[in-house]
Amino acid sequence: QTGNYGEELAQKYIVEQGFKILHTNWRYKNWEVDIIAEKEDILHFIEVKTRQESPYGYPENNVKQQKMNALKNAAVVYLEQNPQWHSIQFDVIAITLQNNLVKEICWIDDVFF
Repeated sequence: QTGNYGEELAQKYIVEQGFKILHTNWRYKNWEVDIIAEKEDILHFIEVKTRQESPYGYPENNVKQQKMNALKNAAVVYLEQNPQWHSIQFDVIAITLQNNLVKEICWIDDVFF
């Protein structure tokens, strides 16, 4: 429930930033990309993490290497199916909620892994 709400917030946020959303929850086998979006001819594969405020860390701390590897593998398949894209990047949008209200949206742009 929190994850779905966070993905809705992230979609609204990136549209406000001038992105065009191409797909949400795009799947191939066991891999899923939360948001695939485009801006200025760059294709963005976006992982969204949402958490209620907690003393146990930020939402982005929960994006582990295994998840980023799955995101990369999904991107490879997507690009095989959509070879027109020449520039891509991977992003993480971390949303912290406090009593179900947005406390912070942190966009980690062009993640390298």
